Amino acid sequence: MQKRRIAILGSTGSIGVQALDVVREHRELFDIQLLTAGSNSRLLIQQAIEFDAACAIIADESLYHEVSEALTPYGINVLAGMSSIMDAMTTAENIDIVLSAMVGFRGLAPTLAALRSGKAVAIANKEPLVAAGSIVMQTAREHNAAILPVDSEHSAIFQCLQGGHSPIERIFLTASGGPFLRTPLSELKNVTVEEAVNHPRWKMGRKITVDSSTLMNKGFEVIEACWLFGVDISQVTVVIHPQSVIHSMVAFRDGAVIGQMSQPDMRLPIQYALTYPERLPLNLPRLDFYKLGGLTFSEPDMTRFPCLRIALDAMKRGGNIPCALNAANEVAVAAFLDGKIRFTDIPVIVSRSTDRCSFIKDPDLNAVMDTDKAVREYASTLIPKR
Repeated sequence: MQKRRIAILGSTGSIGVQALDVVREHRELFDIQLLTAGSNSRLLIQQAIEFDAACAIIADESLYHEVSEALTPYGINVLAGMSSIMDAMTTAENIDIVLSAMVGFRGLAPTLAALRSGKAVAIANKEPLVAAGSIVMQTAREHNAAILPVDSEHSAIFQCLQGGHSPIERIFLTASGGPFLRTPLSELKNVTVEEAVNHPRWKMGRKITVDSSTLMNKGFEVIEACWLFGVDISQVTVVIHPQSVIHSMVAFRDGAVIGQMSQPDMRLPIQYALTYPERLPLNLPRLDFYKLGGLTFSEPDMTRFPCLRIALDAMKRGGNIPCALNAANEVAVAAFLDGKIRFTDIPVIVSRSTDRCSFIKDPDLNAVMDTDKAVREYASTLIPKR
């Protein structure tokens, strides 16, 4: 495989850290050109030095001098602010692939900038496709820029499609069910932040782990799958699979179903996106089918997981409603993590916010930005002032 020059947007987050684990294992095949972080200056400094990055950007401009003083002696270019990230995506010619792993809606603009410049994007953050799927996919087509899925479920679908040359009949998106799959419904209102961020299968950031516990994350993944693979929402089925061994399945029109199986570890889909179409060795535990015992599947309970129902409804409504869904959810989850609302308040706030949103059938980027801003402002009014 020819050496690939990589930019990681969000290198200090969970996906970014695991991506650098992959690079560490194959140092001869990757050249780190750019690392970015929001405010974790200490880890950004460590990463830039270890991987001899050409450039490091800290989004929090107040931390520029700290990062610059630490990295300038190593000959590493240091910049600050979101505008610098945007400029790098637009002008840098020494980047082959961008790993988009910034948390939240703020990852949309850099992702679009990378696609406009014709760069391949390995997309790990859900929000760009949820909030502006049509715009993202159209931008990729117009500029002949590849989008490679990093989410374990979408990577699984992508991998399954390598072995099938037939139209997709149905996608089965698997979900572990999170930490509250068996919790009595009456106890959900008492769920603590510590319980909600303790996922039984995956190690992720706090926000996405809460989304997994409400199954909003799975709703987002349904929306992503529709855009990435060009299917209607009626062709996507969510299946509860607590063992998290089958990461997703694709059914074809002859009745065959192909699934991708592996240990639950994000390094596998990250590496596949960075090395596609090749598969490289990866030091992960292998599946032991004798020890698995069995694999189980069930239908999601929409009473237990109202966020999944709200997300599916948002995609059926279309237009700018998925954008409103994402904005309201980001506000509600942040309020829960700050201890301002109960766990069961999250779907209430999201539902009220999306219901109130003015519908736009074919939003352009300005309409997406306006929707995000307006819905965030309204959702914030639903948070109790304490």
